[in-house]
Amino acid sequence: MEESLAKTFAGRRVLITGGIGFIGSRLARRLVRLGAEVMLVDSMIPEYGGNWRNLAGIERRVQVNISDVRDAHCLPHYVKGQHFLFNLAGQTSHMDSMADPQTDLEINARAQLSILDACRRHNPRIRVVFASTRQIYGRPDYLPVDERHPLRPVDVNGINKLAGESYHLLYHEVHGVRSCVLRLTNTIGPGMRVKDARQTFLGVWLRCLVENRPFEVWGGDQIRDFTYVDDAVQAFLLAAAAPKASGRVFNLGGLERISLHDLADLLVEINGGGRYLTRRYPSGRRKIDIGDFYADYGLIERTLGWRPRTRLRTALTRTLAYYRRELRHYV
Repeated sequence: MEESLAKTFAGRRVLITGGIGFIGSRLARRLVRLGAEVMLVDSMIPEYGGNWRNLAGIERRVQVNISDVRDAHCLPHYVKGQHFLFNLAGQTSHMDSMADPQTDLEINARAQLSILDACRRHNPRIRVVFASTRQIYGRPDYLPVDERHPLRPVDVNGINKLAGESYHLLYHEVHGVRSCVLRLTNTIGPGMRVKDARQTFLGVWLRCLVENRPFEVWGGDQIRDFTYVDDAVQAFLLAAAAPKASGRVFNLGGLERISLHDLADLLVEINGGGRYLTRRYPSGRRKIDIGDFYADYGLIERTLGWRPRTRLRTALTRTLAYYRRELRHYV
């Protein structure tokens, strides 16, 4: 598999929007190892996850542009000459999207349309992989959730992400811009945001453990699955490399399903100590909570041969060890 990916990406020009963020930077590291010429675009707005520490060791092997994808005038320059675009730029906080819906609209919908139009006009043969989210499904009718499940977002972020992925599929169908959509679940690993819960609640839990403080579990009975970041990166690469992925939508997911209470107990065990408090779900968050969710990733497994490889215990152990060394760079 690695040899095949090296043949696909070695010497090829790759653009990653949101490239200094959690998943984008991990993808950049892998592409550098595969021999690609990597350009990163990131606004470095503090709330959106970009962190210079994520590039430690590869700073001189990637080209970095500090730029906001909402600036449509810059986009033609970035997309020209690129063979691949991994489009990970986005606003990820569900609560922020409800408090400031206009900004979420600008980033997760309008900017996505601008990116695709720049591709159509200036590089129509580029291959695009778009990072979408499980949030667009809303509250599940059945579990595990597959790609045929109705789409009923419960917050502004989900609605705008659905618009963003719809633009990608439309530009593939109508304009021939070869686009693929990956719907991500909870992605975890070294480099994830731990300053606050704008990416995932687990980051705050990890920070509290490292700082020897109790963390809060809201509710606790909700079931979730988690994808380790390196497994997610593999899915992005496979989707970009396979022509048959164009125009398709794929769920990612994790090997295990676990309640939040059991997840908290597992983290405390791995940490060798710690404690947490169980709280009622805050009313403001309860209105947009989707309840139990875990994904059916069978379609991408059958089509591209992808499946998660990293056990949850391993993913948590690696991530906790990383923040024991690196926390000062992320808070």
